[in-house]
Amino acid sequence: MAVDENTSLARGLEVLKLEAEAIRTLQERLGSSFELAVQNMLECEGRVVVAGMGKAGLIGQKISATLASTGTPSLSLHPAEALHGDLGRLRPEDILLALSKSGETRELIQLVPAVKAIGVSVVALTESGTSALGKISDLVVEMGPLSEACPLGLAPTVTTTAMLALGDAIAMAVLEKRDFTREEFAAFHPAGTLGRSLMRIGEIMRRGHEVPLLNENASLRDALVVMTETPGRPGAAIITNDSGDLLGIFTDGDLRRIACEGELPLENPVTQYMASQPSFVREDQLVGEALHLIKDSHIDQLPVLESVGNRVAGLVDVQDLLEVRL
Repeated sequence: MAVDENTSLARGLEVLKLEAEAIRTLQERLGSSFELAVQNMLECEGRVVVAGMGKAGLIGQKISATLASTGTPSLSLHPAEALHGDLGRLRPEDILLALSKSGETRELIQLVPAVKAIGVSVVALTESGTSALGKISDLVVEMGPLSEACPLGLAPTVTTTAMLALGDAIAMAVLEKRDFTREEFAAFHPAGTLGRSLMRIGEIMRRGHEVPLLNENASLRDALVVMTETPGRPGAAIITNDSGDLLGIFTDGDLRRIACEGELPLENPVTQYMASQPSFVREDQLVGEALHLIKDSHIDQLPVLESVGNRVAGLVDVQDLLEVRL
């Protein structure tokens, strides 16, 4: 599609093009210094403290948040505030990740000697290792020369995008080396959709008297009674043997099917009408897995089994998933 070069659309496309090209350039520059930065953070016994001024500081806050949420203890530090007392936040076992496009940011250049005096090692993320910041840092991850997308060549655009991408690359490389698990991720994200989808089924399932259990010797009438009298009135009864092992499930859908076939044979064994190979989940599985199974199988209830074996531990109803807003 031809775009008039004088329109806002043309300018927007040009900015995206320049930022995309900057990230492609970073791919060509990554090397041993990047690997060393990842290794240093992996071995860090303290925290990764991220510092930058202005827009670089805002990017630093995001990088710090990503590190912290994926298993690397981290905090964001304002360089100017650090020089007025916040240096007390740092410990010798920490690492400082200093962000500066030019490497000439006065507050960072003043900060680095002070943190090194504490015993903190410094990793700089900047344009060149020959910059003032690069020369006083222990390790430099170079971005290379980058031009801003701003028509005035002033507003940080391309450079902040490059910093953010490099920060994400570092955080994800550290995450992978750390063998950070979904379970750990869930522990750091208890709220929001991500956290809720990573909850364990055992945290939300129905237990005890809320589970409509029925012995294999029960009749269809018994199944209706259990489904009616169980708190919450789940639309199913779980059939077990004397040991509590899952044998099958009888649902409202089964009841409607029988009713459409003629008179209800209420005294017949419920095992005659149950689904003998029902879908199920285990209490240590993720809630998100139960949601996918319910959606894919077009069912409303799932028996929950203990982590090992075939013994019933509880029940998950689609309403339980709605309550945790999945």
